[in-house]
Amino acid sequence: MRAVVVAALGLVLSVAAVHSAAQSPAVSRDVSAWMARVGGRIEQYYVRAQSVICEETVRLEPLGHDLVTDGSHIRVLVYELRVAWDAATADAKDGQAPVATVLRQLVKVDGRPPKSGDEPGCMDPKPVSPEPLAMLLPHRQGEFLFSYRGQGRERGRASVTLDYKSARVQPPNIVWKDNCVSIDLPGRTRGRVWLDQATGDVLRLDEELTTQYEVVVPREYARKPGVAPSFTVERADSSIAYRAVKFSDPEETLMLPESIVSLQIIRNSGTPRLRTTQRFANYRRFITAGRIVENPQ
Repeated sequence: MRAVVVAALGLVLSVAAVHSAAQSPAVSRDVSAWMARVGGRIEQYYVRAQSVICEETVRLEPLGHDLVTDGSHIRVLVYELRVAWDAATADAKDGQAPVATVLRQLVKVDGRPPKSGDEPGCMDPKPVSPEPLAMLLPHRQGEFLFSYRGQGRERGRASVTLDYKSARVQPPNIVWKDNCVSIDLPGRTRGRVWLDQATGDVLRLDEELTTQYEVVVPREYARKPGVAPSFTVERADSSIAYRAVKFSDPEETLMLPESIVSLQIIRNSGTPRLRTTQRFANYRRFITAGRIVENPQ
């Protein structure tokens, strides 16, 4: 039995504009003011995100009890990645708030072009995934309780740090398909977000489970040899780091993800300990004429 956990974490592209000339405001401890500011910034960056594509390299690394590589095959995937966001269409269609998603197209598997049956593997990122910073949109902020933690420096910038936790526990969403299971545990997370003092842009976002969760294996799967009657999700942690990326023609600087490192520990599963590392590079930006502007970095 192989299992993949999605603990209210989307592991994908985030974009936020940086105004280098902006002056740092007086640092406030007013959480509501910071949330209003970051909510507006997230809406702005989703508009910009639609014009940016990048290369995402994913490394799936099974670990031993000491959380060191256990010698198993390390799977390496390369995707072309972009963000989808259409607020006007979503509002006009059904009155529901728009949803930001990440779209992936598989380019390489272990250094070779993909073949039939390669996509997606049980532990691989999904072709369509939630975008992680969507939790900071104005209509989503009520799902969490935010508190001021302090100020300092992060990613070389003066920052303000906010802690958060889920406001309420919601029923889990567990989906079985063949020998894979996807587990979404909304309301069972807490985290920390680092914001740029001058712009309100997200510099880093960490999240973790607040409690373990036991999953009972359905009868039709539990009958298979070697499959335990249940397994326990013990950990599902992630840390997302962002960096400034400069574009030219026209000149613009955007805050884009640099890396995501996540760790999941699921006792009694086929892959009990897995570290997933995602790195983002080769950023390109579409402009209105249809050209792609290469990132000179």
